[in-house]
Amino acid sequence: MFGMTQRGVQAYAKVGLETSVVAASPHELIVLLFDGALAAVHAARLHMKAGKIEEKGASISRAIEIVNDGLRASLDKKAGGDIANSLDGLYMYITERLLQANLKNSMEMLDEVHTLLADLRDAWASIGRQPAAPMAVPNVASVLASA
Repeated sequence: MFGMTQRGVQAYAKVGLETSVVAASPHELIVLLFDGALAAVHAARLHMKAGKIEEKGASISRAIEIVNDGLRASLDKKAGGDIANSLDGLYMYITERLLQANLKNSMEMLDEVHTLLADLRDAWASIGRQPAAPMAVPNVASVLASA
């Protein structure tokens, strides 16, 4: 009975996520990517604490996939200029730290990545709440400057 309930909850969550993705603006999709990467890093932390090596590796791989195939791939370096190039460098750094965290079983590295992703996610979320796009640039730049 529990298995059926768990599958039902997972199916419901998947439908909710798919609905969010279909209804999301491009800006909101970036926030969803950050949320997914943060969830994967959080899962990796839990698996690391529990000594579940295979699950930890899978969660870190998922975070890397989201950062590289989602966040990095969405950068428009021509239109985004210096900010896009800085974000690209930061995403490469995050990927490297995730790889090292997996190899060295380092909770500190996962914490660092989580903080970077959370700060970037918050900056993107705040951009979406602002009335005009020109207001967005200082928020992302300030996150990059503090990283």
